Amino acid sequence: MDLSFLLVVFVIAFLYSSVGHGGASGYLAIMALWGFETLVMRTSALSLNLFVSGIAFANFYRGGYFRPGLLLPLVISSVPFAWLGASLEINPVTYKIILGIFLAIATLRMIIQTNTQSGETRNFPVWLALITGAVLGFFSGMIGIGGGIILSPLLILMRWATLKEAAAISAAFIFLNSASGLTSTILNTSGAHWADHFLLMTLVAIGGGLLGSWAGSFKIPLKGLKYVLASVLLMASVKLLIIV
Repeated sequence: MDLSFLLVVFVIAFLYSSVGHGGASGYLAIMALWGFETLVMRTSALSLNLFVSGIAFANFYRGGYFRPGLLLPLVISSVPFAWLGASLEINPVTYKIILGIFLAIATLRMIIQTNTQSGETRNFPVWLALITGAVLGFFSGMIGIGGGIILSPLLILMRWATLKEAAAISAAFIFLNSASGLTSTILNTSGAHWADHFLLMTLVAIGGGLLGSWAGSFKIPLKGLKYVLASVLLMASVKLLIIV
């Protein structure tokens, strides 16, 4: 595990936490680029997600952006489905195809800027929140992400939450789904396996998460770095889809 890898982990945690995300899609992307075995990728990404999304949620919660009424119907369905998705033993080829598709989506999320000003939000139908939570939870557990990379832009584009509210909700959503998926992986599959030097990865990610969530609250311009990360996600997506 060289210095360049740890630097990218730090940047991923920094950028993702600035918008209330845990960074799993980013961690999975660089692990794919560095040639990690699929056996360790899901467990490691979910574990890092717990730390970074937890830090992000704490900061956005203190800022007064959390709306529990919007989160509740999402997690009622997402948490059990994240458990179900993580309990599945997935063929490595199938795993890479699904992950490659989600990384392509994450790339678009990094490139497309979304924003919603305060006072412009509308109600999120409960039935739709339940369906959304179930779908995102299932795939989150299956491939080792928290689901925020899709939930956050959905909340903003559909005007169900402001930018900061979406960050707070996504952080909590990611934390709970990651906890459910990680627990299921440990208990229901052939065994949880973490990357070598995972503790060092965790410490670096925590540092990035602390700084990133602080930066997000002060609106520090991060556009240039986001495009760099989008390039990393795209390269990993292409690599995964070409290999299969």
